[in-house]
Amino acid sequence: MGVRGGSAAARPRLGRDFATLWSANAFTNVADGVGIAAGPLLVASLTDDPTLVGGAAFVQFLPWLLFSLVSGAYVDRLDRRRLLVAVNVLRGLVIGGLAVVVWSGAATIAVVYVAFFLLGTAETLADNASTTLVPMIVDDAALPRANARLIALHSVVNQFAAPPLGAALFTVAEAAPFGLNAVAFLLAAPILAMVRRVPPVKAERRPLRAEIGEGLRWLWRHQVLRMLATSMCLMNVTMLAAFAILVLYARQRLGTDAVGYGLLLAAMAAGSLLGAMVASRLQARFPDSVLLRTGLVIETLTHVFLALAEVPWVAAVTLVVFGVHGSLWGVVATTWRQRVVPDHLRGRVNSVYLLFSVGGAAIGSLVSGPLADTFGITAPFWCSAAVMTVLTVFAWRSFGRRLLERPVRE
Repeated sequence: MGVRGGSAAARPRLGRDFATLWSANAFTNVADGVGIAAGPLLVASLTDDPTLVGGAAFVQFLPWLLFSLVSGAYVDRLDRRRLLVAVNVLRGLVIGGLAVVVWSGAATIAVVYVAFFLLGTAETLADNASTTLVPMIVDDAALPRANARLIALHSVVNQFAAPPLGAALFTVAEAAPFGLNAVAFLLAAPILAMVRRVPPVKAERRPLRAEIGEGLRWLWRHQVLRMLATSMCLMNVTMLAAFAILVLYARQRLGTDAVGYGLLLAAMAAGSLLGAMVASRLQARFPDSVLLRTGLVIETLTHVFLALAEVPWVAAVTLVVFGVHGSLWGVVATTWRQRVVPDHLRGRVNSVYLLFSVGGAAIGSLVSGPLADTFGITAPFWCSAAVMTVLTVFAWRSFGRRLLERPVRE
């Protein structure tokens, strides 16, 4: 089969199972979004050491670097629905335990690091299993709409609504946001249990290393998948290299206060929501090749415009466009992977993709500060623009229409 879906006019139904999965994701997005604000606030309340504060974020990245490939193998081995149920129960218990520790006044940096590491480990399973479950419960033609709705949910809840709620709850009682997290994860579990059982395709069970190797080889042998993974890695390197110092950029370059910085984040989130809303329509109107190539250009120009911007409104407009591109790229790339990768390999191939993606984010977050300290606040943006220019040149052919529309399912 080809990689293009049905027309927008057909409007295939997403179905009850997707509605159930979406509802469960609403609760997990609340939990994650509240944690985005409450987690750093908790760490900052325990220490003012920048290294320890920054280390808390890296601790959550670390499980992806250590366990992503192993998690992918188990996502292919196990019933993905049951795995999601179990992982959300685990996350609820871990964050609930952290809430009790914070409430009792016994929280330490070491305890927080352990909790964040366990949550990051569970996330390597949850994110992979959720992505691979979607094409098992949604018709192929409806995949763009399904992925767009999940990204829109993430934009509204995870980026817009939940972080301010987490910060507000933390000011009332430090344990409160973590208690809410635990409840949200535990509520998601029984909702996920209502998704009909769709066991993975039976495949011969082999040593874990062999199964992981099969996923690595499958992705690397396909030019488009290989370039998508490489692009996602470098795009996250450049994005985090620039955006990790966005708060300093807003203050030193644009002259904004904390409110202005918040508005810049809101602008990007608004663009992300807009992109999710129009993604399926744009996929029906334009070939994936046009959308991916346009995305490369927008990503490159985003860094150029931010490096040149001296007033907040220019940066805000740029971030709105960047947010639209980010959602659209996510829908196109996710849908393409879901369609071309065989079901029994989806977890492992997706784990390689996620390893590239999160690995890039981790690298970008580490190089951002030194670049800004050494060469100035706009240096990360100029460096990111240069890297994106080279990537665009190399990726252009791989994202051609002929390759993207060629049947590759094995």
